[in-house]
Amino acid sequence: MAKESLMKAVKDYIRTIPDFPHEGIMFRDVTTLFGDPRGLRLAVDQMLHPYAGRRIDKVVGLEARGFILGGAIAHQLGLGFVPVRKKGKLPAATIGERYTLEYGEAEVEIHDDAIQPGESVLLVDDLLATGGTAEAGIKLIERLGGQIASCAFLVDLPELGGRKKLEGMGMEVFTLCEFEGL
Repeated sequence: MAKESLMKAVKDYIRTIPDFPHEGIMFRDVTTLFGDPRGLRLAVDQMLHPYAGRRIDKVVGLEARGFILGGAIAHQLGLGFVPVRKKGKLPAATIGERYTLEYGEAEVEIHDDAIQPGESVLLVDDLLATGGTAEAGIKLIERLGGQIASCAFLVDLPELGGRKKLEGMGMEVFTLCEFEGL
């Protein structure tokens, strides 16, 4: 095995696709990271490391790539996993939260019995851009009485202001890497 492959950082496994989904956007594609066993292990290990030994009761993953990371982190920490999904995708009673996108609005939901009052929750997703989806997830967790221990992301796009938004809400934010530009 080449020494350089042992030295790869999480960021090195993420592919950038120019002009997707439209011109001027540099799409950060984490599927290349997920598809590589070393990259995925590295990302999960680094994302869960700050939380080892902390009181966390549940891991909540945001649709859809947050399910991959959140499920793996929950497994490694020996915790339950809760999905926050797009409206209409969960089978039992839910509560929902609308949020703004650059091109309109969307809504995410959580089962109304997924978080118990007082539970400490780690919120996980792949990418932090404007912070809209994460903010909606936080509001859902808090409406159920959960307390956010931290918000963890693979990638931060600092120019879009998501970290500042979440920190302005009093949230602890952890990211593994940053990419400049949109």
